[in-house]
Amino acid sequence: MTKLNEALLELNLSTAAYKMKMWFFISYLITMCFISCLAVAEDAKGFGPIFEEQPIDTIYPEESPDGKVSLNCRARASPFPVYKWRMNNWDIDLTNDRYSMVGGNLVINNPDKLRDAGKYFCLASNIYGMVRSTEATLSFGYLDPFPPEERVEVKVKEGIGLVLLCDPPYHFPDDLSYRWLLNEFPIFITMDKRRYVSQTNGNLYIANVEGTDKGNYSCFVSSPSITKSVFSKFIPLIPLSDRSTKLYPADIKVQFKDTYALMGHNVTLECFALGNPVPEIRWRKVLEPMPSTAEISMSGAVLKIFNIQLEDEGTYECEAENIRGKDRHQARIYVQAFPEWVEHINDTEADIGSDLYWPCVATGKPIPTIRWLKNGYAYHKGELRLYGLTFDNAGMYQCIAENAHGAIYANAELKILAMAPTFEMNPMKKKTLAAKGGRVLIECKPKGAPKPKFSWSKGTEWLVNSTRILIWDDGSLEIRNITRADEGTYTCFAENNRGKANNTGTLLITDATRITLPPANADVTVGENATMQCSASHDPALDLTFIWSLNGYVIDFNKENRHYMRNFMLDSNGDLLIKNAQLKHAGRYTCTAQTIVDNSSASADLVVRGQNRKDEEKIILDPFFPICASLPPTP
Repeated sequence: MTKLNEALLELNLSTAAYKMKMWFFISYLITMCFISCLAVAEDAKGFGPIFEEQPIDTIYPEESPDGKVSLNCRARASPFPVYKWRMNNWDIDLTNDRYSMVGGNLVINNPDKLRDAGKYFCLASNIYGMVRSTEATLSFGYLDPFPPEERVEVKVKEGIGLVLLCDPPYHFPDDLSYRWLLNEFPIFITMDKRRYVSQTNGNLYIANVEGTDKGNYSCFVSSPSITKSVFSKFIPLIPLSDRSTKLYPADIKVQFKDTYALMGHNVTLECFALGNPVPEIRWRKVLEPMPSTAEISMSGAVLKIFNIQLEDEGTYECEAENIRGKDRHQARIYVQAFPEWVEHINDTEADIGSDLYWPCVATGKPIPTIRWLKNGYAYHKGELRLYGLTFDNAGMYQCIAENAHGAIYANAELKILAMAPTFEMNPMKKKTLAAKGGRVLIECKPKGAPKPKFSWSKGTEWLVNSTRILIWDDGSLEIRNITRADEGTYTCFAENNRGKANNTGTLLITDATRITLPPANADVTVGENATMQCSASHDPALDLTFIWSLNGYVIDFNKENRHYMRNFMLDSNGDLLIKNAQLKHAGRYTCTAQTIVDNSSASADLVVRGQNRKDEEKIILDPFFPICASLPPTP
């Protein structure tokens, strides 16, 4: 018997394991089927290319050992996009061995400045249209060596100001940084109030020469864009001792110019003066406070404004002063802004034959201009309005806003719809309720393109516009002053040049909700109770709710249960009890009896008087301007 039990147990275990394996297998099949169905559904939708990565301005060092440069381009689309590239508006021949494509990325082998420098953009296309990427410039960076000629030694009396010229070699781009070597690498001049290296031209300025300045000076130039540095031949500096050293007034030699700055960027202004003794430098913004993000260097020679904004525009002044005199310099900062979207286009579906206005608005300084591309080609300038849409209007559109500082792109797909009316996605309500004597709107909103024309029938009777019946342009049917005779079956017919369809619903008429016992005006003294009565008749098939408001504000019985209580004993009775009435409870009370179909309201005034004649107050209410009770007058 024991062996039999063990065998049965083993059989049960193996059966359970088999069922578990089958369950996992079936779950796997269901999951894979679901994923496949999602993929098929996504493919069935289909959409035009949307850029996920676009080329950016690139500087290729002429001396780079890489031997290739890559410009990126990647788009999402269904079906998958096809890519091509253009340089200076000419198609790039990808059969040429110098070019290759990795996905949508363009790889240029052994880049050459004469052949490859220029403006590039990529185009991504599928059956729904083509889009063009932002334009990127491929430049070739270089920094030539300094001339090999020896530099002439400089002799200068102590106490006299001095400028050593850097005269940097030919280079690109113009983003050099400058330092000065003293005697040997890597000993660099430390800038202070007496010595300054301009990052504009690289020159070394010494406010007044001292004997300790003796040495050999070399201008050290670095280009961060191509990671290269060069330095000039040494310039011997020989200070000449002069016992009759004279004092000289401040003389500004490093002067900032009128500057055009881009909002959100950092701005650097330089100002340095020669003089003996060393001048003090001060900064200010003329007639306005300095920006909160402004910082002045320890030496005073540099003013830096971080994250500059439009309100930081203005005239700036630096003043250099010593005991012999002062010097001033002024120049203006003009703050401008890169284009930024205020409103731009999005994917749109439009009915064939309809009109389309596509708003595309950008802000910036200067004000950006607007131009349009359709499927990658120039299409329109300014505001875009299309009339009487046809299938030829379908495609990928791009709105480009640009000013002197750059361009921004907004991409969208326009699909033109043409289909017979159908109620599958938006059928009419099967049942609509309306109150006798009231108004009802029966909606009819089939999908169809072009926009269908509508007609209605009640049973077999065709409906026409009258004082009681109105067929709206959007297909809705409005019936006013409803009677019991309006109850029945209504059919909406929709027709366009592609076909026709209809849908039916039933209109049921209910008894109107009526206030049968309205609230009456009441007059109580502070501390007394007051009852505002309210009864209503309604359709017995519907639930009735009473809502009370004071001076237009709905009373919350949960929060204000200390003073307000409702009568829940009878469905048709909504009496309101006001307990321990205070002056603030005076005002106009409105009772609203409401069902899901209609409602009815009635109002009355409650006057709350003070306990003494002196502070008695009567609240006079204007029904159009409800007010709250005021405090008793001061004795």
